[in-house]
Amino acid sequence: MYAPQDDTALLAEAVCREPAMPGAQVLDIGTGTGALALLAARCGAAGVEAVDVSARAVLAAWLNTRRSGQPVRVRLGDLASVASGRRFDVVLANPPYVPSRPGGPFVRARGGRAWNAGPDGRAALDRLCARIPGLLRPRGVLLLVQSALSGVGTTLERLAAQGLHVDVTARRVVPFGPVLLRRGPWLASRGLIGPGDDKEELVVIRAIRTTECSSCAR
Repeated sequence: MYAPQDDTALLAEAVCREPAMPGAQVLDIGTGTGALALLAARCGAAGVEAVDVSARAVLAAWLNTRRSGQPVRVRLGDLASVASGRRFDVVLANPPYVPSRPGGPFVRARGGRAWNAGPDGRAALDRLCARIPGLLRPRGVLLLVQSALSGVGTTLERLAAQGLHVDVTARRVVPFGPVLLRRGPWLASRGLIGPGDDKEELVVIRAIRTTECSSCAR
């Protein structure tokens, strides 16, 4: 289960600024503890659905939503099983994006599924880029947070290629947490960071669905 960290805080600020939030139907992908789903409800969303593939995360989010009294529906599953054929006004996403050596010790570590995302950090991001247009209503908004280590330009290009208007709306440089500190030498060996680097840039990408597209199945 992914506990709220710097990327959660950066995306939370974007949620609070989002003009489409009041009255919106919201989907929170990879909800973890449910922090962003609860924030969306507090910011005036009409309905919030929070999904995660981790049963532990779903239980934690469910308990947190019950304690808060906010109208959030928490479900176990991936996008294919939970949101197929449905569209939302706002989609929130803080996917796994940490580059990870296949079969390495960090991949096998407990909780690794919450951040490990393949050699280039894009395993989850590429799946999201392909599915997001079909999840958004016309003028629907995606708010996504990722690290610069996992190719911000690639995310922007893939979303734009599907007819979305994309912008980077927030940036923040933060110190490496324990996950990145442990794999620093491997990241440096692949040229993803320089020797001795101990900080990463986080960005929030805001994408608006402005056109119909062939991948937006109803």
